Amino acid sequence: MTETSRDAKRARTAQRILDAARQEFAARGFDGATIRGIAGTAGVDASLVMQHFGSKVALFNSAVQLPSDDEKSAAEHLLEVLIVRLGELPPETSALVRSMLTVPEAADSMRAFLDERVDNLARSLDGDDAHLRALITVSGILGLTITQHFLKLRAFDDVSHESLLQAARGWTAYLSSDS
Repeated sequence: MTETSRDAKRARTAQRILDAARQEFAARGFDGATIRGIAGTAGVDASLVMQHFGSKVALFNSAVQLPSDDEKSAAEHLLEVLIVRLGELPPETSALVRSMLTVPEAADSMRAFLDERVDNLARSLDGDDAHLRALITVSGILGLTITQHFLKLRAFDDVSHESLLQAARGWTAYLSSDS
């Protein structure tokens, strides 16, 4: 077996573990997910999970990393984020939001991500209040995510996905204008 194929096999195994971890953390949160459960979902031995990631905390931190969209402007990214948050949440997002209030590592990851989002969005806006508008918008998106997907407010039952997106477009248009 060549070094490259060993490396490729190791990378595929790590990806399977990471995919399984995202599913388990999304479904059970940090406290409810176990290394054995993640290993079972990935079809590997639990020792292999530890070999690849070292600890449950390290695996969690890897599993909840949200993609950065540096190649896109923050304003364009904002509408895409709203579309995603109003639809089915990716497993890493679900795990992070579900665990952020009870797991310090999740809170740290979420805080760092949201601080970055606020800064990126503020840089794309004009006006003296750009940072404030970015802060309110990022916080609002988190609020929408929590109330729709975790608290499951009944008010969402009476509103179509299209209506929510239309309102979100209006919100982002208002946000983007210099006030």
